[in-house]
Amino acid sequence: MRRSRSVKILATLGPASNDQKIIEELVRAGADVFRINMSHASHDVLRETVAKIRAVEKTIRYPIGILVDLQGPKLRVGKFAEGSVMLTPGETFTLDTSEMPGDKTRVYLPHPEIFSSVKVGDRLLLDDGKLELKVAAKSAEAINCSIVYGGKLSDRKGVSLPDTLLGMGALTEKDRADLQAGLEVEADWIALSFVQRPEDIIDVRKIVQGRAGVLAKIEKPQAIDQLDEIIKLSDAIMIARGDLGVEMPLEAVPGLQKRMIRMCRRMGKPVVVATQMLESMITSPVPTRAEVSDVSIAVFEGADAIMLSAESASGSYPVQAVATMNKIAVAVEQDSNFQAIIRAQATQPEATAADAISAATRQVAETLDLAAIVTYTSSGSTGIRASRERPAKPIIALSPKISTVRRLSLVWGLHCVQTEDAISLDDMVDRACAIAYLEGIARPGDRVAITAGVPLGTPGATNMLRIAFVGQDGAGGS
Repeated sequence: MRRSRSVKILATLGPASNDQKIIEELVRAGADVFRINMSHASHDVLRETVAKIRAVEKTIRYPIGILVDLQGPKLRVGKFAEGSVMLTPGETFTLDTSEMPGDKTRVYLPHPEIFSSVKVGDRLLLDDGKLELKVAAKSAEAINCSIVYGGKLSDRKGVSLPDTLLGMGALTEKDRADLQAGLEVEADWIALSFVQRPEDIIDVRKIVQGRAGVLAKIEKPQAIDQLDEIIKLSDAIMIARGDLGVEMPLEAVPGLQKRMIRMCRRMGKPVVVATQMLESMITSPVPTRAEVSDVSIAVFEGADAIMLSAESASGSYPVQAVATMNKIAVAVEQDSNFQAIIRAQATQPEATAADAISAATRQVAETLDLAAIVTYTSSGSTGIRASRERPAKPIIALSPKISTVRRLSLVWGLHCVQTEDAISLDDMVDRACAIAYLEGIARPGDRVAITAGVPLGTPGATNMLRIAFVGQDGAGGS
């Protein structure tokens, strides 16, 4: 199976799509990677879902990536005596350490880290930003606030602190258990929520130890302040626009999205654009015009992947949502302006042999109108470098490791195939040409560009570019 687009589609699984038959339909409709949200999945559900995905992968013989999304800390107020209260702008409201049910003047806040970190003048956003409080005074037992934007506040609603760097890590005890469960089922990516600082990524990398890719979800303003370092330490990032839009001005999010996509491309890190991309398709079989435009912008910007959340997890039309996203992406990439826009965003290669060869390979492939670029990649780094150049020609990533092939399913433009390591240069050329032929990407008489590291099998040492003809039998020739 081969996609007719370069951008990848990441679909969230949930009650509407957890059946093996539906999972297969989602893959055939266009899903390349599946997200399992540990906010809603037990370890048993995780194991069962992974088994279903791997069964589908075996049936259709197409590598599927699995992303396990850790919940992260959930900051919530306590309960009210009557279930909810109305907060009036201009009045005062207190968050305190008393476990007594709340009323219109106060409520329990079971998070000591907030009391130790918040400062006078900081904002507290409640219920996804619908209500806003401002800290007027604080002590170890109480945070006294003025109500800026009021409204109804119910039991256990969420608290966001856009102005406060909390003295807590991104991993809770639940996250640590979920992370271990994700590694045990051999998840390809681990997504880390609530990232505030580079140290959050370092903590996870120590546990993961290369067994999965570490994806940082950028959803807090504090992460924006140290974005460069966070991207460097991560294997990929997700632009979690929903949470960003709660804690930051909504009008700032589109510019941040463009900035982050370009930063990731410059650093050679995959980037996922997420949240509310086809939100109306939770209840409707067709999206709005604005949603189609939103998805298109992410594709035009060169994002590696675009994500569906509730649309595919709990919506009424999960398969249609994936098929719609696929149709939008294909249309954008076939647009006459697409290549010019992608090329205008190109960045200079790093001063390494591997990056220079990847840049040269793109130029050679386009100048000579080659059928494809074939790259041998053990760790995945060579494939990601080839993708970073955003060539107009298909990229075939060959790896002996199924874990690498699955992980690269998130990366722009890569058609991933597991194959044994080549034993010689001739074998490398023959194998590359044969796979390009068998995958329906090259025909006899076409030429392909082949990149690899010599000596063969040396991870991360791309130092060779070869052009080969595809023979009548699919084998290669110089």
